[in-house]
This record gives sequence, structure tokens and C-alpha cells, in this order.
Amino acid sequence: MDRLTAVRVFVEVVDRGSLTQAADGLEMSAAMVSRYLAAVEAWFDARLLHRTTRKVSLTEAGVAALPACRQLLEIAEDVQHLAATRSRVPAGVLRVTTASSFADAQLTDALVDFQRQHEQVEIVLSVSDKATDLVAERVDLAVRITNSLDPAMIARPLAVCRSLLCAAPEYLAQHGTPRTLADLAAHRCIAHAFGVGRHYRFLQAGQMIEAPVRWSFHTNETAVLRRAVLAGAGISMLPTYYVGDALREGRLVRLLPDCEPETLGIHAIYLSRQHQPLALRLLVDFLAARFGGAIAPWDAALTG
Repeated sequence: MDRLTAVRVFVEVVDRGSLTQAADGLEMSAAMVSRYLAAVEAWFDARLLHRTTRKVSLTEAGVAALPACRQLLEIAEDVQHLAATRSRVPAGVLRVTTASSFADAQLTDALVDFQRQHEQVEIVLSVSDKATDLVAERVDLAVRITNSLDPAMIARPLAVCRSLLCAAPEYLAQHGTPRTLADLAAHRCIAHAFGVGRHYRFLQAGQMIEAPVRWSFHTNETAVLRRAVLAGAGISMLPTYYVGDALREGRLVRLLPDCEPETLGIHAIYLSRQHQPLALRLLVDFLAARFGGAIAPWDAALTG
């Protein structure tokens, strides 16, 4: 039985605290996990884990063996990394996650273009507006839109996410067009469920101000938020990367253009700079080149 895989199974069980969860993470059966554990214990000639129906815990021998096992896996990753770097042919699976709206509007096309250049790279893209645990979900790269970064993660800026206030012409014809921030309090506004309080935030004269609003519709999905605005449900603040076509086609109207909503950063988030697969490094560089610059490409198109 492959000893390196057996060691990897042992470390995964320790990290997850469960044979079942380790089996799910490694995409193998629980029976196979048990066989690999038996193999690594036979290799060390010692019982490494106390097993119960609910959890596992390290024995004294397991505590002593764990650092060596981690070091062995790191050495194996270094060897793989050196081989991939020397071949200069990126390959393997990259697991990527981002917000559904950004995946729909920008990232999916970017990933497809990246794969045209690197056909041996397989990409698994998952979408969620909630932050993903990169370790638990075995994610290689998260593209997140936030100003609150986890200091334990490596973050590379990709672009600035700007937003704007907008509404459908049908809504404005029925309810009128706000001319000042104070006018927003009299309008129906649509909110993202992860937003803060009953206000919109704007930057004016170098200071952040809050404009009170009245929510009439909430959703936890930006795509639904955009659909509700297009359907005439009210006024909303949406990212510019997601509304360009609708504005150019006249299906949405920009409101209060002199008021700059709070901006967010778009970041590439990953666990470590060490032992980084060639495909991941190339993808991060590709996204930085595609989305970076003084003005994001979707903002440049909107201005033009």
C-alpha cells in the first residue's frame, strides 16, 4: 500500500477529527481510510490514534509521529513543485470559489480564457456569497470582494469593486427620480441580506456618510437583487461589474452619479506562498493582469 497516501490519510484524519470527514475530504471510502490508517500504524509499529464512534484522538506515539508525517508531505509537495516548475507545463485540478454574481459577470469567462492557454488544468468553480473555509473545503483560490481580510490568508489585490445606485425606468416613471441622498428615504429600496443597517454608505469630501433608506425587499443573492431592480421593485446599489449591459441598453438608469458609494477590494485569496502549484501561480497572475490597472475593465467599458 502506498505509504505516502497512508501518511496523508493519517494527517487528514487528525486535522478533521473524524474518519468519515477525512474520507469525504479525500474522496475515498471510510473502509479505505481505515485500511490506510492500519498501514501507517503498521509502518510505525505503534497505535497512532484512539478511535471511538464519535471522534479520534492521538496516542502518545501519534503525537510524536505527526510532525514527521507533516514534514514528509511537505517534502513530497516540494518534489512535485520542482518537477512541475522544470516542466513548465501547468496541470492538475484547481478549486476556485467566488460570489455568484462575479462568477456570472466576469470570472467564468476569465477562467475559460485561462484554460485555452493551459489545457491540462482542470477547474472546479463553486459559487457562494458567503466566505468559504479554504482549508475545510479544500479550495485553492478564493476571489473575494471585501474590505475585511483574514490575516492568516495570503491576499493579492486584483481590482477595485465600485458600485452605483440604479433603478428601472418603469420604477422611476411611477415613483419619481431622487435628486439628493435625502430623497432616498422616500423611495422603495432593495437590500442585500448581508448588508449593514438601514442605510447606504457614500464617500463625500473624503468622509464616509450614511444615507437612511427604507428597505422593501431583501435577498441573500446578488443575481436576485439585480433581477428585482430590473423588474421595477425599487432602487438598489449594485456592483458596476454586474450592470454595464443593462445601463447601456437603457434597462437600468444610474442615479445620483455625483455620489460615490463605498468601494470594496477584489482579492485573490490563498493559503500560502509556499508549495504553490504552478497552475495556481499562473492563474493568479492571469487574473491580476486581466482585472488589474488603474480602472477595472468593466468600469472602463461603462465610462466609454
